[in-house]
Amino acid sequence: MNHILLGRPKECRPSDNILSPAGARIIGELFMTKSINKLGLWVALIAVTCMAFMVTAASAADYKIRPGDTLRVEVLEDETINRDVLVGPDGRISVPLVGTVSVGNSTLGDAGRRLSSALAPNFAKAPNVLVSLRQLKRASGGTVSRKVYVIGEVNKPGYVDVDRNTTLLQALALAGGVTDFAASKRIQLRRITDGGETVYNFNYERVLAGQSDVGTSKVLGGDVLVVPTRRLFE
Repeated sequence: MNHILLGRPKECRPSDNILSPAGARIIGELFMTKSINKLGLWVALIAVTCMAFMVTAASAADYKIRPGDTLRVEVLEDETINRDVLVGPDGRISVPLVGTVSVGNSTLGDAGRRLSSALAPNFAKAPNVLVSLRQLKRASGGTVSRKVYVIGEVNKPGYVDVDRNTTLLQALALAGGVTDFAASKRIQLRRITDGGETVYNFNYERVLAGQSDVGTSKVLGGDVLVVPTRRLFE
């Protein structure tokens, strides 16, 4: 499994003991001296690489999750929950059995512990949850967002590119439609304005039956569509 390594390595200072001037001189001599054993050269290079990796990993442990990041969630006790999830503008992700969980501005370790606590009532004991970064938030380049985030029980969760005429139903269609486990009567449209967040609830089944025209409502860049997981007997 390929995961993205987070953050930038810390700036190397002499006190870090990653590669001192003396160490650099030794490595240089290894390259320049023909009589040196090649095995010794490779051992030295591997040691330097491992030390640099440890510094980078330490930076990754301190990384704070941001909206737009893609995370990998893995539950050791139930692999059916394993999936890639997109962090919405509100800092929340959608996970089966628990719905949405806030992970924004938390570390990967903290996010794993939050998910473990949220999932605990569904297991004999709190499950082991691993959270890693699959992809960093993409830079927008200062342009106006034309993306609608679709999370939860859809076939292609993530974000979809929209234009000014894209409707609610079209946005769901671009996300592959809802799954068989979707609580289609409780879909939410979350929109952030200057006055805060507004949540609109709509019944997808009524829209499909022609009993509501809310499906023709236009979506805006930055909107979040949340499709919850259906409850037992719902």
